[in-house]
Amino acid sequence: MLGEFKKFILRGNVLDLAIGVIIGAAFGAIVTSLVDDIINPIIGFILGGSTDFTGYRLLLGSGEDAPALAYGSFITAVINFLIVALILFFIVRAFNHLFDRAAAQTSDTPPAPTKQEVLLTEIRDAIKQRAL
Repeated sequence: MLGEFKKFILRGNVLDLAIGVIIGAAFGAIVTSLVDDIINPIIGFILGGSTDFTGYRLLLGSGEDAPALAYGSFITAVINFLIVALILFFIVRAFNHLFDRAAAQTSDTPPAPTKQEVLLTEIRDAIKQRAL
């Protein structure tokens, strides 16, 4: 069992996944900072207020101990999600555009024939010469 675990851990996919998770967490912190520190204040300025609706509650009874439906927190989470999704969409779109451009530049020039292809071409040409 230990040997199987070692084989599983040393696979390239597990290491790639671990690196992806770590980079994703760091990238998540960057996106969160972008949303909280740059985008939300701009939206708050445009809307003439704050984008933090966490104080909005609907009391489901009377008294101090009455349960409250905190729909404001949900609205804030939805707005933050939409902003993050939009930012990630633009980032992924920009990267895809760059990769497509790089792929188009490299695909214009056909690859040089391999030694095997050159040899097969010579054999084909020699057979054609004999047939004539």
